[in-house]
Formats: sequence, structure tokens, C-alpha cells
Amino acid sequence: MKTTKDKQVVVGADFAGYPLKEYVKRHLEANAWEVTDLTPEQEGLPMYHRVGFLLGSKIAEGEFEKALAFCGTGMGIHVAAGKVPHVHSAVAESVRSARRAAAANGCNLLAMGGFWIAPRLGQAMADAFLQSSLGDGYEDWDGFYDYHKIGFDEVENFDYEAYKANGFEVVDPREAELGPEPTRLAF
Repeated sequence: MKTTKDKQVVVGADFAGYPLKEYVKRHLEANAWEVTDLTPEQEGLPMYHRVGFLLGSKIAEGEFEKALAFCGTGMGIHVAAGKVPHVHSAVAESVRSARRAAAANGCNLLAMGGFWIAPRLGQAMADAFLQSSLGDGYEDWDGFYDYHKIGFDEVENFDYEAYKANGFEVVDPREAELGPEPTRLAF
């Protein structure tokens, strides 16, 4: 698997996200990232959802640990990618939300909207997302990792039919006590 530890990531965009993807890709490459671009040419780009499926497949098949997706708002590509098994996708519009998507939710695909995200903001969001993993930055918050790991695992293993058969309750839920929020946190 190509990992962020080894500075490897996969990216893709539709027509609306293509310019932002290019800015972010150049930034990552200038910072020694190996970027696999599934949509390298602006002509003939697939529709947003098809790019989302394609990026998601690279995660589902174990080829890449993380992906960056770009469309007009980030919403459509995010929804499509989230339909692919093992993809935990997020759409973000700030550096803090991009970091938190990885650190609190274990997301492995970040979607950005080319209509809303300026190039330098997109670059900073990509850095924050790619440099964060579940629990990062919250080591002094008792129970943070365990609490969020339960959420990640329950989403990863969610079976709607079992959930429905169990009266719309999570089957065999686990619990983790989340300690008081440290006062220094701004988010």
C-alpha cells in the first residue's frame, strides 16, 4: 500500500475541481510527495461521481492509504466516494476541519470544492489532512482515541440489515469514556 508516511497520495478531479487539484498537486510535488493523478488531463474528465468511485477504488483495493478529491463543492465527489467499501470520506472548507477529519474521524479521503477553496487554502488543507491520523493532536485528552476508534470501527463494519433487525440499534455496541475536554483546544 502507498502510504502518507512514505509521502504517497492519489488525487482526482472533475472539470470544476481540476484547477484546484493542479495547485494542490504542484504544492505536494514541490514538497517531495509522490502524487498519482487519476485525472491528469483537463480534456475529457469523467463526471464527479465517477472520479469519486475511481478514487475510492484505490483505497478499497489497498493501493493507497489516502486520497484527495476535487469537484465544484466537494459534496458530490465525497458522496460518491463514500459509497465505496472502506472509504471514510470527508468534505472540508478549512484547515481545522481537514485536520479533524483525519484526527477525529479517521477519514482516508478528503474532498475539496474548487468553487469555494482558494489555492493556498487547499494546499494547507491537504497538508493538514495528509499529516494527521486518528488520534493525532489529542494525546492528552483521556479516552479521545478509544472513543473515536469505536466510531470508526462501527462505521467501517456497519451492516444496515443487522442494524434494522436489531431495532435500529448498533449490534454489540462498545463504549469508551471520554474525559473532560482539555481547555487549550480551540476546536
